[in-house]
Amino acid sequence: MDKKEFDKENFKEKLEASGEFPQLYMFKFIVPYGKESEVAALFPKHEITTKASSGGKYVSVTAQAMMQNADQIIKIYEQAAKIEGLISL
Repeated sequence: MDKKEFDKENFKEKLEASGEFPQLYMFKFIVPYGKESEVAALFPKHEITTKASSGGKYVSVTAQAMMQNADQIIKIYEQAAKIEGLISL
């Protein structure tokens, strides 16, 4: 969820309908080059993968993390939204 507001309750319902918790959840973001460490800081105990765009201006960041509930996933998206230029996929 980028800088726009999103419907938290609707998103939570979709997450809860997607399967049982705890579950391994994949987060994907695109950030301007140099901001990938800010995303990595959201996942201190998890491995992340990064891939630079062909032009080098952006980096895609993927992290998989075991999430205990939908609220935990939403909290990470809310923290990520504070990173300037971040796009959530």
